Amino acid sequence: MTDNTARDRFRAAYENRYTWDSNFPGYTTKLELKQGEEVYTAEIKVDSDLSVEVTGIEDEKVSESVYNHMRDVITHRKRNTFENAHGKNTFSLGEQDASGAVEILVKGDSMGSNYKIRGTEICQVSRVMGPMAFVINTNESLDTGEGYISTGYNAVFRDSKTNDLKAKREFNESYEKLGNYYLPKHQIIESIDADNDKITTEFIFSETKLLEPATVA
Repeated sequence: MTDNTARDRFRAAYENRYTWDSNFPGYTTKLELKQGEEVYTAEIKVDSDLSVEVTGIEDEKVSESVYNHMRDVITHRKRNTFENAHGKNTFSLGEQDASGAVEILVKGDSMGSNYKIRGTEICQVSRVMGPMAFVINTNESLDTGEGYISTGYNAVFRDSKTNDLKAKREFNESYEKLGNYYLPKHQIIESIDADNDKITTEFIFSETKLLEPATVA
């Protein structure tokens, strides 16, 4: 049986995430990608239907990596109703930690997700996906006035059976507002593997422009 308090508190935090509305026109941007000594440049187009095009990178593996990264960015900005995403789940309150964050325990989620909320923000997501378990912790966010965007967070990946550490990632991000929409400006990802080897990847976006909305004749 769902705890209505847990459901209502999680719903408030879920609906407080910043997402693009149905009028989002899409945008174009130039990307400079830095990883170690390697530097790549690309042209990126995100259409109004949230499809992505990446051009200008000859290395197919790198181009695919940029495409997947942009799909992840868009996933967090795509609007979805609470009922559609979580309507079939049941919720209960768990423990409160020293920072004041409260566990939201979920039943019925296909990915075994649980959460922590602090105020009206989701500050932790934990999931199990087959052999991999991961926890994402948010420690910084941007209040847009229309919802929050996580700007500083980390992800820890472990073997779901043995709990052995597989990898860690630290994310730092900034955004700019163009017209009515917040769009990525700068992202730094520090990846640390199980052997403690570190790779820093930097995404620098420039000359970002909203697409003109299609006019109906």
